[in-house]
Amino acid sequence: MLKPTKILVPTDFSQYSDRALVQGLDIAQQYKAKLFLLHVVHGDIYRSILEFTFLEETVRHSIKDRALDWAQDSLQKQLSYFPQAKNVDIVTHVRWGIPHEEILKEEMEKGIDLIVIATLGRSAVARYLIGNVARNVLKGSKCPVLLTK
Repeated sequence: MLKPTKILVPTDFSQYSDRALVQGLDIAQQYKAKLFLLHVVHGDIYRSILEFTFLEETVRHSIKDRALDWAQDSLQKQLSYFPQAKNVDIVTHVRWGIPHEEILKEEMEKGIDLIVIATLGRSAVARYLIGNVARNVLKGSKCPVLLTK
């Protein structure tokens, strides 16, 4: 039987990600596992926008840094909505890149043994443009993946 010790919950701050986080927190609390809450700032989208604006490189780096800071603050805010988070050892992390690739890198780097991920994201348009992150994680993961709705 699977007894996870390290659980990864990727989030895009949607209501669907909140549901995945609740599941991850419940499992982590039950097995006294460590939970890794991850947000990936989609690098390709930001890069395209920033390159189109013809900004100086220092300004582009400043915008990227602000996006990463905002994401880290948003992770803390998201956790504050869930009282059970106080009973779980949680590590938050923000990465820059293509979401499913960065999630799989996080899995390998942290030795994750369970990923809890929402099957839906922020919007249908985002899924169309970005691709189905959960599907790609499921295909590429070396550990079990729990899909939530």
